[in-house]
Amino acid sequence: MKTFDVPVQYRSPLISQIKAERKAADRLKKDFSPTRLQLGSLEVILARHFGFCYGVENAIEIAFRAVAENPDKRIFLLSEIIHNPGVNADLQQMGVRFIMNTRGQMMMNWDEITVDDIVVIPAFGTTRQVEEKMREKGIEPTRYETTCPFVEKVWNRAERIGREGYTVVVHGKPKHEETRATFSHSEAHTPTVVVKDLEQARRLAAYITGQEQPEHFFVEFAGQHSLGFDPARHLSRIGVVNQTTMLASETQGIADYLKQVMISQYQLLPEQVTEHFADTRDTLCYATNDNQSAVQGMLEAEADFALVIGGYNSSNTSHLVELCEQQLPTYFIRNSDCLLSRNLIRHFDFHARTELETSGYLPQNTSLKVMITSGASCPDALVEGVIERLAELSNNAASFAALRQE
Repeated sequence: MKTFDVPVQYRSPLISQIKAERKAADRLKKDFSPTRLQLGSLEVILARHFGFCYGVENAIEIAFRAVAENPDKRIFLLSEIIHNPGVNADLQQMGVRFIMNTRGQMMMNWDEITVDDIVVIPAFGTTRQVEEKMREKGIEPTRYETTCPFVEKVWNRAERIGREGYTVVVHGKPKHEETRATFSHSEAHTPTVVVKDLEQARRLAAYITGQEQPEHFFVEFAGQHSLGFDPARHLSRIGVVNQTTMLASETQGIADYLKQVMISQYQLLPEQVTEHFADTRDTLCYATNDNQSAVQGMLEAEADFALVIGGYNSSNTSHLVELCEQQLPTYFIRNSDCLLSRNLIRHFDFHARTELETSGYLPQNTSLKVMITSGASCPDALVEGVIERLAELSNNAASFAALRQE
């Protein structure tokens, strides 16, 4: 796989060595058991896969290259390059400005952008409408486009099945940048509707089976369907694609459920299924799958609690938190600064969308076991920093220093 030129401050020699050794021993990525680091009385149970994925490293390389190649020009990002506050802050310190926020709300006027400016498209991609706006300004969108190749793969599959007469059902968070971009590219080719979870997929099924009146669809799915959508006609042939950072198991569950709905509704034999339901299983992102599978493998061990590291607005990271918190106390943190003391931790409750401080998070055991993973936009340097801070708080700093030297 291609290697990327990522700034050294995001790297960790320790984590890189761990990943390299695991990769050498498991080339086919069939082993999802965690890595165990014994640091005196502290055992760190580290997920098999975590941190920067292909798409994130690609985006970071292109964004920093845009700055380096254009020292005398103004450089803009459509919105956050990835969902990591440190990386975005580094780009802002280099003079990069954001045109809009992550919800698509303008932070400046398009009239301020000129043909001489550089505009970078983030890893999530952008809508066709924004691409057209850039071209109107004389700016070619593809010059510094960092859209993840796996996101583009979803767009291409949506276009293909759309041309084959299927309506596209997008599993994603309706307001997320990637979902908005995928919706925009899909609706250019075929009727498209967004479902945020299995419950909404069940509600969509009520319109497929005729149990719900078509006119109610426009209230229930307001803002989540393409213009001119006709539930009576457009839900007879469907295919499911996803926002790549969603829980892969949930996307597959939604697809399997809607497939069975179509089989039942149209009394389909196995060889007839594709007449009403498109197979899109290969659009699931490999990195999302690997990181989530690695968390499942990690959870087979026992631990006192789990730490999940990443940006608080990171969708893929929040899903890792979801998986962990089903089994043990879990804290969603940005970096080592969140470990305020042995008694106090600052962390994010993504359900309530609020940051909290919790006391007594470190048990008073003679030995301590902590699970650690991180999101796809989290630098490995932050993971090393968290391990070092845990070692310090548990009086195992010397053991960590010895491991780092080794």
